[in-house]
Amino acid sequence: MPDISPHPSRFRVRVRKSRLIGLLIQELVQYKANMPVVLSRPCVYDVFSRPLGGLAPREALCVRCLRCTTQYPGIVQIHPNPERAGIPGTALGADQVDTILYEARTGRVPVRGAGYRGPFGGTGWDGMWTDMSEIVRPTRDGIHGREFISTVTEIGEKPTYLAIDPQGKVSGPEPRVFAIQVPFVFDLPHRTVPSEGTLRILTEAARTIDSLAVVPVSYAAGISGGAHVVPLVRAKDDPDLDRLRWIPRMLLLEGWDPERFARIRRRLPETLVGVRVPAETDVRAIVRAGARIVQLVADDAGRAGGRFFGDVILDIHRKLVDDGVREEVTLIGSGGIVLAEHVPKAIISGLDAVGLDLALLVALQARFSGGSAVWLPRMEHDWAVQRLVNLASSWRDQLLEILGAMGIREVRRLRGEVGRCMFQKDLEREAFAGIAGYPG
Repeated sequence: MPDISPHPSRFRVRVRKSRLIGLLIQELVQYKANMPVVLSRPCVYDVFSRPLGGLAPREALCVRCLRCTTQYPGIVQIHPNPERAGIPGTALGADQVDTILYEARTGRVPVRGAGYRGPFGGTGWDGMWTDMSEIVRPTRDGIHGREFISTVTEIGEKPTYLAIDPQGKVSGPEPRVFAIQVPFVFDLPHRTVPSEGTLRILTEAARTIDSLAVVPVSYAAGISGGAHVVPLVRAKDDPDLDRLRWIPRMLLLEGWDPERFARIRRRLPETLVGVRVPAETDVRAIVRAGARIVQLVADDAGRAGGRFFGDVILDIHRKLVDDGVREEVTLIGSGGIVLAEHVPKAIISGLDAVGLDLALLVALQARFSGGSAVWLPRMEHDWAVQRLVNLASSWRDQLLEILGAMGIREVRRLRGEVGRCMFQKDLEREAFAGIAGYPG
């Protein structure tokens, strides 16, 4: 699915046209009007391949190899494009926006190979390194279909054990779970108030990939429903529940109110009721009160309570393990998860599934303007749905690559598997502790 409008190029190619014309005239005399020689261009990436050559360079093709600048420093200079930027206040930089656009356009895995010049560490998710074992690499063919690797994820309430009465019947809580085909769901974009057209796109894409789409209950009340639709109910929207003409498979309540949670569960006994809370909330108290599906929400920069979202997830996961209830709970997390590699890293930190929000807007070529202002372009429904399906396909393939490289055959085994991950801050502390000047 082609882009509606191109993302600004990485570099600006500045050509001093008068000097270029002078060089051409000089070469016409020097090479006796041998036009193939005079009109040859020094760029192997075809930046100067237009009929006008260097007078109208193709900036989108420039990779800043600097051959032209080295050979003709007085004529050509390459500069970063000031129009190319990330999204302020988020975890998205310009290169990451390019990556998402490529994935949404093609559905393929972006490959940089030896051309990657970026850092191999950093803050946030960049400070987590997944373990690629050389022992299992020869058999990592999940993306090619020669071995089966499952990305199916279960969401629901899973009691630790079954209580059986003397008659052989289950007398206690029973498992109430359902499966989705990928460990990520389409979350409600919280930076903007989505239109009905946008919500139709999200729900149709979720249905296509057999996942979930979180939508406002006011919208859910006006449609025929579906297993892929998850109504989100804020406190002021409780009356809209009366307008629901169908029984949702799952429902999310905004904020934690024990009385409200119990009331909605009694009202919709066939529905799995979860809660959506800020990630810094005391999740242990929520779980002790009976909630078994919890969505943790961080900000667009991947921060929660002033901390990195991954660290917060890992703490919550470990506390639930200590309480002996981790297997009973489904944890979903969203906020600052904007690249395919963030999905397995978030699952390693302790999530069961990931909520996508900002990446969906980028895939649909939204325009951001400070604060929370967002504009979506005029787009065809089928185009937009296919862009999101392409993005999901690319992210699933990249997840298969990581699982295969680790020798893991199903994504559920990846949850909390910190032994499959290295943390940059821990490695640096181990390597440099005790050395003068090391801040850790």
